[in-house]
Order: sequence, then C-alpha cells, then structure tokens
Amino acid sequence: MATVHAIPAAPAPPRGRREAQRDRTRVEILSAAWVLVRAQGLAGLSMRDLGEAVGMRAQSVYSYYPSKDAIYDAMFRQGYEEFDAWIAAGADTAALAPAARFRHMAHRFFDFCTTDPVRYMLLFQRTIPGFEPSPGSYAVALTVLDELADEFAAIGVTDPAAIDLAIAVFTGLTSQQIANDPERDRWERLVDRAVSMLLVDLAPHLLDRTTPATRGTT
Repeated sequence: MATVHAIPAAPAPPRGRREAQRDRTRVEILSAAWVLVRAQGLAGLSMRDLGEAVGMRAQSVYSYYPSKDAIYDAMFRQGYEEFDAWIAAGADTAALAPAARFRHMAHRFFDFCTTDPVRYMLLFQRTIPGFEPSPGSYAVALTVLDELADEFAAIGVTDPAAIDLAIAVFTGLTSQQIANDPERDRWERLVDRAVSMLLVDLAPHLLDRTTPATRGTT
C-alpha cells in the first residue's frame, strides 16, 4: 500500500498581522460610512449599502462593528479626534492679541463646522434618534472640550457659563449657515459682530474698539 503523506497545513498568520488587516478593514468601513452619510444623511445609513460599498455582505460588516450605533460611535470618536487636531493646528495664534485670537478662533471654528455639515451634526446635535456615544468616545469628546476651554482661558475667558454661551452663539450661526445659506456667507459675515458682542459681555477689557470688525483682523 502506498504511503499517503499528509500535506502540512499552511501556518496561521501571526496574530499581529491578522489584527492589522482587521484594523484596515475597520478603517475602510468607517471611511465608506462617512461617504454614505454625506450623500444620504446621518439617519440614512444602511448596513446593506455599507456592505456593498466595501465589497462584503451586511452580515460581514457586523463582525467588525456589532451594530449601526457602533459605527456612529466610531464616527463620533473620529470626529472629535479631528476636532482635537483642529485645536492643535491653531496653537500658532499665541502671538496675537487676545481679542484678535478670539476672532481668529471663532472663524476657524465656524469653518471647521461648515466645511463638513454631517460631521458637525454628529458632534454638536442630536441628529440620530436613540444614539448615545459610548463612555470611551464620550471621554474623548470631554478631553477635547477641555482643550477648547484652555483656548478660551488663554484669552482670559474662564467662566464655564461664558464658554457655553460662546459655543452656543457660534454653533447657532453654523446651524443657520448650513440650513439656510450653504453656498454663500450670510451667517459667516456675522461672526465678527458676534465676537464683538461676546467680548462686550464676557471680557470688555479685551475689546479693541479701534480695530474694524472684519475678517481681515484675524
């Protein structure tokens, strides 16, 4: 009888390699989710569409993200990581006078929000019924908001209620711009006036009344 030699099984890839591939797939799914929600709206995200976008069945997507809310949660966390990078990128304004720094920060915040309305809605509005970020993702958001508070402190505004007021004013302008004039600048043109009004109330000693309230002052 001929001897049958068993063919050795191919060695399993190292766990690190498998995990790296899994991470790449998760990133691909997340990127596809952003593309879909920017085209269809946050509430319109479909697991079937998402699976098709990355070349897999919807059931396979669940092996990477156990629910649609888990995808929203990953997007929420990524959005705040991008917000964190935005704050860090503004660190070169330290040489500006406090009022000019506030004005510059306000315009940059407005631009960050209006250049990606879907991300803005996910981070600053409750657009998705029933969705709550996980404790881990919410902790990232709180850390970033603390960094934003540090930016306010750098211009002499430390009262938490004052910071809440400033954020409410600028997110309000953002919402109006996105909803009612997305292709033009009707509410963007009000940012400087809003800064001046806030300075009168929050830190009048910082207001340079000799400086024109125009975007060029940033």
